[in-house]
Amino acid sequence: MATIQRFEDLPLWQLSRTLCNDIFKLVKESILFQKDMRFRDQIKAAAGSVMDNIAEGFERSSRLEFINFLGIAKGSSGEVRSQLHRAVDNNYVEEAIAMVLIKKYEQLSKEIAGFIKYLNSTVVKGQKFNGRRT
Repeated sequence: MATIQRFEDLPLWQLSRTLCNDIFKLVKESILFQKDMRFRDQIKAAAGSVMDNIAEGFERSSRLEFINFLGIAKGSSGEVRSQLHRAVDNNYVEEAIAMVLIKKYEQLSKEIAGFIKYLNSTVVKGQKFNGRRT
């Protein structure tokens, strides 16, 4: 496996960025979301939190810190899914549209979990430990 030098090269971050943009577009196109500024801002913040925590964890240069931030990103992914269900329940978005995004966020959560599992199995501690292994 090639060493990734930038968080922007991580497929997880790329997918989370795409999904964040999908959420921003969804709320921009919904009149009900536009009127409910608190809910709109909450779902946008949760979607942004996924990609931001992947980036922040990567930049910490420690495997254990990265794993922690990936866990937070996974939690934010679940938060977005929950908010999409709430949006459907309150007729902010059509169920079919929301379900497509929910499925994509479920897949992202699975990929994050798989990456966490991989990182937990490696002996490399991270760049801040100057390549020392445990």
